[in-house]
Amino acid sequence: MFSRNKFTRQAWRHAAALILVATPAVLSAQWIGYPTPGVPHTPDGKPNMSAPAPRTADGKPDFSGMWGWVNIGTPCGAQCTDTQISREFINIASSLKTPLPYQPWAKALVDKRRIEQGQDPNVHCMPRDAPRIWTDDFYKRIFMVPGRMLTLMERNMQYRQIFTDGRKLPADPNPTWNGYSTGHWDGDTLVVDTRGFRDDLWLDASGNPLTEQGKMTERIRRPNFGTLEVEITIDDPKAYTAPWTVKISQPLVLDSDLIDYYCLENEKDSVHMRQQDTPIGTPSAVR
Repeated sequence: MFSRNKFTRQAWRHAAALILVATPAVLSAQWIGYPTPGVPHTPDGKPNMSAPAPRTADGKPDFSGMWGWVNIGTPCGAQCTDTQISREFINIASSLKTPLPYQPWAKALVDKRRIEQGQDPNVHCMPRDAPRIWTDDFYKRIFMVPGRMLTLMERNMQYRQIFTDGRKLPADPNPTWNGYSTGHWDGDTLVVDTRGFRDDLWLDASGNPLTEQGKMTERIRRPNFGTLEVEITIDDPKAYTAPWTVKISQPLVLDSDLIDYYCLENEKDSVHMRQQDTPIGTPSAVR
């Protein structure tokens, strides 16, 4: 189970290669702590996160719920605050045993981006793209409704929709941050195909690129009540010489809800930012 402190929210939310010295912004929200309905319990009264996943009226797994992320190192439960991040937030390919198969220009771009870390759209409060939503250090709430899956994000109140009504991907979708997504079921796994990305996206704080030629395939499953598993395959021949796949786990968040967070509202963090020397791929790159 993933939970958060009832009152504490941190003001900083920027790229992992920057030291951010900021005073925590304390917020209290009356709805935090409201019991999540329909939670199965063990005989001793604790939430049974290993119970079978719920299902929708048509018998498919129900991904509805509020989801977090696995922190760097091991999940730390209730003592963690929102200042924790996942390793994939820093480098989406951190779990791979071999380097990403860059095209030469893409490798040079990543090296340049690591030097110019302040160019990350995240630092400038721009939207986070669909792959990055899964690695985000903000909570997300999923709703399964007939014909589509909707995801609401805390940061800047973004949203994403995945159409499950049988429609085909458009031949020439308008380029957007999230692309255009359609999904179909393969047993208990929702297979999502996304096309139509912008040409200048960052997949993570390391600057790994995603271009307008990029295609993303997600395989989403809920093996038990408390876990969402997402397998992401990026196929972008402009930036990479071969497709590559990563797997991400998302823990369920109980007794909580989304809180408005607008990146530029009363922003006082950027004046405290400075580049530091710790390599971006290490946990100590974040303060």
